[in-house]
This record gives sequence, structure tokens and C-alpha cells, in this order.
Amino acid sequence: MRMTRTFIPTLRDDPAEAELVSHRMLLRGGYIRKLTAGIYIYLPLMQRVIHKISNIVREEMDRSGAFEITMPVLHPAEIWQQTGRYYDIGPELMRLDDRHKRPMVLGATHEEIVTSLLRGELRSYKRLPLNLYQIQVKFRDEIRPRFGLMRGREFLMKDAYSFDIDEAGLDIAYQKMVDAYKAVFKRCGLETVMVESDTGAMGGKFAHEFMVIVDTEGGEATILSCPECGYAANLERAESIPVNGPAKTEEAPQSYSPVETPNMKTVEEVTAFLNVPARKLVKTLMYRAGEKVVAALIRGDRQINETKLSNAAGVPMVEMLDAAGVEQATGAPVGFAGPVGMRADISVIADEEVKAMINFVVGANAGDRHLINVNLTDFRIDKTATIRSAEAGEYCPRCRKERLISRRGIEVGNTFKLGTKYSKALGATVLDEAGNERLLIMGSYGIGITRTAQAAIERFHDDRGIAWPVPIAPALCHLVCVNSGDAALSAAADKLYDDLQKAGIEVLYDDRQERTGVKFADADLIGLPWRITVGAKGLASGMWELKARMADAPEMVLAGEIIPRLLAILKSES
Repeated sequence: MRMTRTFIPTLRDDPAEAELVSHRMLLRGGYIRKLTAGIYIYLPLMQRVIHKISNIVREEMDRSGAFEITMPVLHPAEIWQQTGRYYDIGPELMRLDDRHKRPMVLGATHEEIVTSLLRGELRSYKRLPLNLYQIQVKFRDEIRPRFGLMRGREFLMKDAYSFDIDEAGLDIAYQKMVDAYKAVFKRCGLETVMVESDTGAMGGKFAHEFMVIVDTEGGEATILSCPECGYAANLERAESIPVNGPAKTEEAPQSYSPVETPNMKTVEEVTAFLNVPARKLVKTLMYRAGEKVVAALIRGDRQINETKLSNAAGVPMVEMLDAAGVEQATGAPVGFAGPVGMRADISVIADEEVKAMINFVVGANAGDRHLINVNLTDFRIDKTATIRSAEAGEYCPRCRKERLISRRGIEVGNTFKLGTKYSKALGATVLDEAGNERLLIMGSYGIGITRTAQAAIERFHDDRGIAWPVPIAPALCHLVCVNSGDAALSAAADKLYDDLQKAGIEVLYDDRQERTGVKFADADLIGLPWRITVGAKGLASGMWELKARMADAPEMVLAGEIIPRLLAILKSES
């Protein structure tokens, strides 16, 4: 590629819209351009990265025994209605009506479609196991699209679906996908951590995420892990054994009484005013959970985990009530809700830790008032579950020896054991060896293609620009002619460009009539693994500058050794 004959619109300044360093560099490096919120055009360099990642994914999926197909993006809403996800996913599911007023859906994922396909094609267990995959565009109407390709409304994804006759078969298929994913990300030059995750709206009973660990603000997810036994889970799923558990006390339960707490709404304000520790207060947080309202009770020094709360409430997601909703449900302003006297139509879900508390503080369901010395016998609990977030520094729930550590990561892949959720809803069965109808046992497996590209940038960059891993870089080397107006230099650079191409080395040739500083800045910004500089000193000595993207300084290499060096690098990365 010659820069004078392709389209790489680099920018000198950071775009105001970009929040993450990877998003800024994708825009500044001429990789993407925004069409509208959460929707991007992939320019030539980005398209090459996408092809590299997609090809790696295809090779590993094919090696695992999966078969590639292509399914439609536009789906009849009826199929999604049959599984219930048309209603469960909510406004994130992009919906439209066709010209005949039939409701349609733009696919966020394809469980319904692939299950409906096989429902009409598979009749015997002898056709199993089967794994079908595609690399296809997906749509999700994010309420707040942000972070570039990380949280967009349109993105490219590899999704695969396994079908088996029993759970043992699913276990085998799941492990094959785990092994394939590890190979994919290793080949992409990315170190990932496999963590337990919540199944969410996908359903099923077991799931994992593959996370790229990053130390930047781009680490959208918190991972808690154990350095002793290897336990790892994202914050939505993570469990822990608290260090700061129930206080040991011999105090006897007392009768509760109201106290005035004027304008004291937060835990910090109330506990300071009453001179009690936060662990002696129970927060009452009000949520909308489907068609009902839920009051969630947790200790004052804990954070609510909305994913765990939604699981406890038996709904796909919960939404915290606004101030008007809280006052309508409890009769009190925000900050003064409490479980004593809670309306019968409001479900009360208490965190497990609340069961061990005695003589604690709660809101009084009246403005500027709390209740002290409240006990479990003073109010109704409809369900008890762990609804708090685990925290770094607490003990591992598996080995119970080490304390959990916290890291930040970017999800690039996920795997789900779906079981019969979709096959049951859509009636997808096969005949087993005895001639009995059996529901298909399913797994679902996704890799974010465009997400992986941006995660790589978030992981590999410096202040000057991107530093692509070799396997997914748009090209291996960036050839810079210091002075394209010098006939001798230009001729030497042209010859080297031709020789590199003949050797099968992908090269981006900066043949523009630009200042050397501009060319070097763009080379660092674009971030190809190696830069070759053709300059006057090299022309006189027969040696060219060769510099690794993250090296402090270049080295001088004989012109005849440049190509063998680069070929050796390619071989070592293959």
C-alpha cells in the first residue's frame, strides 16, 4: 500500500468525542470514522485488521470441527417472542416493522435463528454433535453508546452454536470452544484470563468470559481472582468470604424506636449523626423488577450487585426507582426508605449478611427519620440471597486461603452452556438411540471481532500511538522515504517496496511529499510493528534504519539483510 494511493486520514489532534485512548487512536490513526452514535465506518487499515482477526478465528473454529454458515441479520420478531427474549432484552433489541406491518428484529445474537434452522433439519441423534458458526454484524441499541467499538450499536462478532444429545456431549463441545478461544487470542498476541460470568439474558446455567487485562480506563470490567487456586470471576458473578463479617456481640435484641435525622440521607451522614458504624445500618434500595417493585436490603458498608439482585428477583434486569418512584412506593423521600411496615405488594429481598445483624438502623419510611434497634422479627423478608458485590481483599470462596485481588479487563469472548432453554421454547428435538424424542442440548460461544481489535490497542500503545501485535497488524512494516522529492532516495525506496512485496511482506509505504517529522509521527500513530527508513546516510552506506515500534532507537541493517530479518520475524510469529 502506498499512502498516496490509499485512504488513511490521520489526525493531529485528539477528537473531543473519544473517551478512551484506544478510541482516540483509532480515530486519529485513520482506522475508523463515526457515522452516528455507536455506528462506525471501517476504513482500509481497520478492514485489514478485521480480516486478520477473522481469519485467525476461522482457522481455529474450523480446526475445532465447527462449520461456517451465514444467517440473516433481519429476523421475524415471532421467533424471539417464542423464546421470551423479545420481552426480556427490552429496548436494547432493535425492532422495526416491514412494509406489511410485520414486526421484525435486527439480530443482537442468533440463538433463535440457528435453533429454528435445526428444528426443521435434524431428526436423529446420529447427526450430532454439530457446531455451526458465523462472522456476522450484530445490533444492540445501547442506551449510551460510548468508547468507540467497545460499546457500539453495530459491531462484528463471531458467534457459534453447539448441539448435542446430552450434557456429557455439551461438556466436550464447551471444552473444545474454550481451547479454540485460548488459541485464537494467543495467536492474536493477546493474553487473556478466563473468568466465571453471569448468564444474563442469554440464559443457561454456566458461562465464562475471556478478558484482556488492561491497566487503563478502558478496563470496563472488574475481575476478582485468587493468586493461590486460580479462581476468577467478573464482579457480576464473583463470590467471596468477607473479612469484615458479622460482628460478634452478646447484646440482647431491643425494641426499635424512631429518631429524628434531619436532612441525613446518605449512609455516611446517618451513621455519623447517630455515632454508629456503617455495618450497623441496613440500606433499603428500591428497584423495579419486571412488573413488581423490590426492596433490596444490604449492610450499610456494602455495595449492591444488581445482577445478583435480578437473579434473586427472577427477572432479566432490575432498574433503580427514581426519586418519585421511591416516594410513591414508601411514602418517604430517597434516603429514608426502610423495611418496617413495607407494603405487602413490595417484595423484600435481603442479603445473607442481614440475617446475622442485631439492633441495627433502617429508614423509617418517613422524611427526616430513621429507626434504631431494629431486628429481623420487626419486618418481613420474602427472600434471602447474596446480593452484595464481592470485594478485593476478601477471601477466595474456593480455596478459602488467599485474599482476592482486583484487576480491570476488557471482555473479548464469552461461552455459555445453554442447555435446553432455546430448544424447548422452539421445539427442537431429535430421536435418540431408543427412538425417544430428546431436546437438543445447546452451547453458545461469541468472540467480538471489532472489540478484540480495540482491546489490542488499549493493551498495546504508548503516548505516540498504537503498537499492534504482529499477527493482527494491518501490515508488518512501515516504509518511510525521508525525502520523496529526491530522485535517488525515491528510487531506492521504490525498489525496496517492490522487493518487500515480492517476498510476501505486507508493507505500508509512505511516499508522500511531507516533512520527515510528520511521516515519523504518522508511523508511530498507525503503529505497525516495524519501521524502515530510507535516508541519505543509508543510501551512501548501503544500510537502512530498522526500528521496532516500541524500541528506543533504530538499528542500521545492511540493505540485503532487511528482508531476511523481516521474514524471520514473520516465521516466529506464525
